[in-house]
Amino acid sequence: MEMARVFSISTPPSSLPCLLQQHFSLDSHSLHHFNLFFPHLIPDHTANMSADPNDAQHEHTFESADAGASATFPMQCSALRKNGHVVIKNRPCKIVDMSTSKTGKHGHAKVHLVAIDIFTGKKLEDLSPSTHNMEVPNVSRREYQLLDITDDGFLSLMSDDGSTKDDVKVPEGEAGDKINKLFREEEKDTNVIILTAMGEEACIDAKEAPKGS
Repeated sequence: MEMARVFSISTPPSSLPCLLQQHFSLDSHSLHHFNLFFPHLIPDHTANMSADPNDAQHEHTFESADAGASATFPMQCSALRKNGHVVIKNRPCKIVDMSTSKTGKHGHAKVHLVAIDIFTGKKLEDLSPSTHNMEVPNVSRREYQLLDITDDGFLSLMSDDGSTKDDVKVPEGEAGDKINKLFREEEKDTNVIILTAMGEEACIDAKEAPKGS
C-alpha cells in the first residue's frame, strides 16, 4: 500500500527516482539495486543519470569525423580532367597534365596524373588504373577585403557579411609581394583570395578592390 500511495498511473517516469528517494529514504546505491529488481518501474531515463559524462564528447568527435569526410569525395580516374582537382599523397592538388595508356595485351588502361599541390606548389604524380577511384578535394575560393596586416604577418580580413578573420598568414612569393605593393606601397583598397581545402587555407592572390566597394 505504501508503494501505491507513492505512485499513481499519472506519475511521469522521470519523477520516479526522486519519489523513491523522498518516501523510502533510498540513497543512490539502494536506488541502483531497486532498479535491478524492478527495471520496469524506472525506465532508461534513470540509467542515463549515471552515464559517462564524456559521452557527449564522443558523439561530438564522431560528428566531427563525419564532417571531415566531406572534405573529399571519390571520383573514377577516367572522369578526372585537366585543371580539375585530385588528392595525391594526401595533398589537395590541381591537375596540370594527364594521359591514359594501356599496359600490354591484357592490361588495364592506366591514367598518369601530373598535379601541383595547391598550397605548396610542389609537383606530384600518380599512376592508377582508369577504373580506380581517387579522392577529389572540395575546394572553396572566397574573396575578402583586406583591412590590415598585423606585425606578426597575419592578414586582417572582412567578408561580405561583415564577419572578420585574422588567421591567414601573408603568403610568400608573388602573392605576398602583390599584397605588399597594393596595400602598403600604393595604399589601395585591396581584396585577397583565400583558398580552402582539406582543413587548410591560404591566400593565393590579391587585387585592387572595385571602386565603391
